[in-house]
Amino acid sequence: MTLPFQEGAPENPYYKGRGAQINPKNKYLADEYAQEHAEGIDEWWQADVPTQVFEEHAKNLVNKVDSPDVGMWYSMNPYQGCEHGCIYCYARNTHQYWGLSAGLDFERKIIVKHNAPELLRRFLDNKKWDPKPISLSGNTDCYQPVERKMWLTRQLLEVALEYKQPVGIITKNSLVLRDRYLLQQLAQENLVCVYLSVTTLQEDLRQKMEPRTATAAQRLKVVKELSDLGIPVGVMTAPLIPGLNDHEIPRLLEAAAANGAKYAGYTVVRLNDAVKVIFNDWLYKNFPDRADKVWHHIESMHGGKVNDSDFGRRMRGEGNIADLIKQQFKIHTKKNGLNQERFEFNTAAFRRPNSQLSLF
Repeated sequence: MTLPFQEGAPENPYYKGRGAQINPKNKYLADEYAQEHAEGIDEWWQADVPTQVFEEHAKNLVNKVDSPDVGMWYSMNPYQGCEHGCIYCYARNTHQYWGLSAGLDFERKIIVKHNAPELLRRFLDNKKWDPKPISLSGNTDCYQPVERKMWLTRQLLEVALEYKQPVGIITKNSLVLRDRYLLQQLAQENLVCVYLSVTTLQEDLRQKMEPRTATAAQRLKVVKELSDLGIPVGVMTAPLIPGLNDHEIPRLLEAAAANGAKYAGYTVVRLNDAVKVIFNDWLYKNFPDRADKVWHHIESMHGGKVNDSDFGRRMRGEGNIADLIKQQFKIHTKKNGLNQERFEFNTAAFRRPNSQLSLF
């Protein structure tokens, strides 16, 4: 399939406000159009398009997390795809299950589970449910821009409060403050812990790497406001990418602690499946002067590859660079008083609001 070259198109197009710059091939589709190689002789330019929203009538919402190294038991994702456009996001690959690309499609075609609150109620009403914390979200950001219109995350938190169901939250968006008073009610019974993902303090890097997220300064303000309200809050300095943001560990953790964070975590970058192609394209377009060095550093953390799927090692990496990151993180969490205590979710408060009706 070929399209005519558009007159007036730039020689080297770059989609500002997007992380991915290409739509790589979907491995699950036998026949499709994929745009991967800028050197192609029949290449053409396509203008950026507005984000599209597609509604899905989902059958399930809560998923058991079998991975032992992600720090969660169950997750629920009201949205698939994410307009934030973080270039390194491992969740990009899941968009392929929908017949879409992990690249630009992931950022421009958002799937909304409009019946998510109903599904959560149904799940919690199941008598077999032994209360465990549920994370929002294990995949895409539950406070991404579409949440301003859909309010699904807000409704899920309302259900959680009604059932006294403990929830964990991780986000890059200051929209979480919209629900501050609901979070405060959950926090009064140890039913919530919020993590802000703060990856870099370099604004120029954030704009390229996480183009539609809140600035680092804004995220730190969120940390402070949540902390001031008595809501347990931490930061995830993840992923750490050698040659791009790993040198920021001391400053990131110092800033987190100064704004009231009690907890901190990290992962190193791993580029699984289609993310490898997308990240490589982005890296060489944005940082041609050090792209080779960064790429080889990533490989050195994963046994000569850019991805490692083995539990216990894939999130932390191995080798000299991974060890240095681990040591730096350990030193500066201790120096800044982070992770001095472990947050324990309260599962004993769980209740089913309608359970008394069954007695009559």
